[in-house]
Amino acid sequence: MALAILQMDGFGVAIWWWVWVALAKMESGEWSGGGEGNEKFKMSSDSLPPLPESRIVVGCGAVALDFLTVVAAYPEPDDKIRSINFKVEGGGNAGNALTGAARLGLTPRIISKIANDPQGKGILKEFEADGINTSFLVVSEEGNSTFSYVIVDNQTKTRTCIVTLGYPPLMPSDLPLSTLLFALDGARIAYFDGWLLEAAVVIAQEVIAIYFVMLKIWQDVLNLQAARKNIPTLVDVEMEGEGFADLLKLADYAVCSEKFPQASLLFTELLIAWTEASSMPSALVSLLLRLPNLKFVIVTLGENGCIMLERSVNENPDLEEIDVDSLLETLEQRKEESVFSPTCVSSLETKLRANGIGTMCGRLFVGTAEKIPPSELTDTTGAGDAFIGAVLYAICANMPPEKMLPFAAQVAAASCRALGARSGLPHRTDPRGLDENLMAIVTAVCEQGNSEAH
Repeated sequence: MALAILQMDGFGVAIWWWVWVALAKMESGEWSGGGEGNEKFKMSSDSLPPLPESRIVVGCGAVALDFLTVVAAYPEPDDKIRSINFKVEGGGNAGNALTGAARLGLTPRIISKIANDPQGKGILKEFEADGINTSFLVVSEEGNSTFSYVIVDNQTKTRTCIVTLGYPPLMPSDLPLSTLLFALDGARIAYFDGWLLEAAVVIAQEVIAIYFVMLKIWQDVLNLQAARKNIPTLVDVEMEGEGFADLLKLADYAVCSEKFPQASLLFTELLIAWTEASSMPSALVSLLLRLPNLKFVIVTLGENGCIMLERSVNENPDLEEIDVDSLLETLEQRKEESVFSPTCVSSLETKLRANGIGTMCGRLFVGTAEKIPPSELTDTTGAGDAFIGAVLYAICANMPPEKMLPFAAQVAAASCRALGARSGLPHRTDPRGLDENLMAIVTAVCEQGNSEAH
């Protein structure tokens, strides 16, 4: 290893030295990986919202260890630069979303795979510290756990991720039927991320075989819960790939994540192409028409907020028919641009028409993002995962969309105020994470949901 380091340039030497020191500290227990900004500030018990009655969430997907470094500006080819900050903490879509859900008060169980290496031990230690059930986390005695180098540009507040996938991958034989039954027992909702769809684009052919294996595991779990448990499922879809439609057919809820706070048009373009729609609102109508199990779909748009389409429980043929693109324009005009906290505007239940596609009854929602002051914006890593963690909480608490979308947007914004995907995730007992208005919303909705459950 020393010889390899001597042959690197200065930037490579810095990364490897940083990784070696971080892993050594984690192995010795000197560094748990949380870093600064991870302290728990307690609120009085009187101000806490009541927890949902049913709060077990089962998540299946990516877990990783992130090595984050902050640089003044992203280096040019052959540059040698110094970092201005660094941190090691857990990552991976499913790992981040479930950590966020756990800190809000849910009881997550993670299904994934790590190796018995320093990275895997760090991943496991963080999950246990946040109260995530790791009984269904497969640990291989050989191979390596997934890890990422994350380079955060302090000037543009963007990040570049370099992912090394874990090996050996999660196999169907790792999850016998009895294990799945135990994992799903008592679950309120199941969550599946789309991390291998993203990895397939980045790492190409090596990941394709792993993706098909993971897709089979997803399908096995989803079919199992549909047949025996009747547990609703949420799927996080980051980009289109082979098997994309098969996965969505089994979902009750879908969140199409974008980068936060700067939106990428990549998924938007792919969704429109897949549904053969001419616009995003039309694509959402097409998606719900194609996938009758979907109750709602959310597309996050970074600093521009999000769009959500919710299916009506009962079709009413007497509803007024409105063009969905025109309706979105009307809702956009109703947004309060001067308000810094997240808000939501919605339509009445109506018959939505997408030209050349069809009509469906439902409601359209437009949510705004929190306006984060530039001095407070630190790192957008994992903000989409934070959003999903809050959506999982909202579903368990029976929050209506008008409350769910601002709540999820504020949790996502909180995560952007600290380095890494998890340091900024708010705790229920942390007064910095959620403002009083959002805490009041959560309290009222949880009390209403709990009374309805009885």
